[in-house]
Amino acid sequence: MSKTISYRGQLTDGISEKISLATLNGKTGYKIKKFQIIDPTPGQSDVELVAKIYNKDPATSSVAAGTVDFTESSLMAISFYTFERGNIGTSFQSIFDNEMTNQDIFLTATDSTAGTKSTNYYLELETVALTDLQSTQITLKSLRTIASR
Repeated sequence: MSKTISYRGQLTDGISEKISLATLNGKTGYKIKKFQIIDPTPGQSDVELVAKIYNKDPATSSVAAGTVDFTESSLMAISFYTFERGNIGTSFQSIFDNEMTNQDIFLTATDSTAGTKSTNYYLELETVALTDLQSTQITLKSLRTIASR
């Protein structure tokens, strides 16, 4: 049986936030269902926000905060939001892998224009009961990702 859990909050520019998902037995898996971001003061100034979800702490990542590199092995999702007052246009894009995790995840965001704005986020995760084999496979995959860095 699966259910959806949601998280929302505000990310400070350049600071990562940990969402604790790990359990003692690792038998609960999580898949990203929705990942959206928006400016805390929508429509008041031009902004370009980039938010990412990682399956390990991004502090060790060599990729710049506002850069998206799909070859990053720990990158699970990105979301991009832009608003331009002169063009009166808003753009929103969200891309995520259909990957499952049973470990903690980390969110980070940056303002590509000024580098000072915070970012509001909304995240929905689907929980899935894992078998012993699935739990072991996902945990080993996470360990390989961490060891490869």
